[in-house]
Amino acid sequence: MTDAELYRTVALVRGFERRAVELVRAGVVPGGIHPCTGQEAVAAGVCAALRPDDVVTSTHRGHGHVLAKGADPARMMAELAGREPGLNRGRGGSMHAADFSLGVLGANAMVGAAVPIAAGAAWALRRAGSDKVAVAFFGDGAVSQGVVLEAFNLAALWRAPVVLVCENNGFATSTRTADAVAGSILGRARAFGIPALAVDGTDPRAVLAAASAAVARARAGGGPTLLECAAYRFDAHHTWEHTARPGYRSAAEEAAGRARDPLEVQGARLAPQVRSAIDAELDELLDAAVEFARSAPHPDPASALEHLYATVLEVG
Repeated sequence: MTDAELYRTVALVRGFERRAVELVRAGVVPGGIHPCTGQEAVAAGVCAALRPDDVVTSTHRGHGHVLAKGADPARMMAELAGREPGLNRGRGGSMHAADFSLGVLGANAMVGAAVPIAAGAAWALRRAGSDKVAVAFFGDGAVSQGVVLEAFNLAALWRAPVVLVCENNGFATSTRTADAVAGSILGRARAFGIPALAVDGTDPRAVLAAASAAVARARAGGGPTLLECAAYRFDAHHTWEHTARPGYRSAAEEAAGRARDPLEVQGARLAPQVRSAIDAELDELLDAAVEFARSAPHPDPASALEHLYATVLEVG
């Protein structure tokens, strides 16, 4: 993965989120979103370490993960807007985007749910004799969920080929990590015998290096690894905050957090003309994605009860 390719992914996610917020404000995307602005390096670096056939599970703040794994931005934007051509026919929305053809087993609105799903997928892959790897993305607010710790335990016992990626942005909604997590996030993984590493989650190169080592270890049968990627959420926990303005962070704190910007960290590694060319290409791509989402039809209300359950195959 070249520096230009890493930058393109970071810039793709940044531009996508900016436009998605604009569509929320315009009423095109219903219900709001959880922007991942500021955390793009984690998605870019981790997914760059994966093969196309590896699998990922994501969170309520999952646009970056889905895009970095290869999802079509136009269909992703249409999904946010609840339109029929979306990744999941407009039924998943912002928090439940999935694309099995890309190994995206789904974003998930339930805090921590990505971890047991990925651990189970990794176990199934190993049982099938595959060398595919699963990745679970989750936030610092998930590390006290019982199901997450249970998944740590089983993944370690079974040496499941899963990489556990904790995006620590310092807050679980508005609760500071330090006020909610006893001990440390790394210590919780290490208690199960899982190697755990702190990573600069604002540097795509650093994330890629750490993720590559963890993926290689999992693929070789070494079992799970936890990466705690420290980053800063530039935007609101949810776009609801744009009007409610809960005020749990000071302006000075936000300015300090924004000083280390993944887009600028990676962009500084490129020649200006290379960066400008990528930005121009992405502006055209994402503007087209917005137009696609705006013009796409809504699902037929008569089909509202379709796709709620798996289709049962009749035998005989």
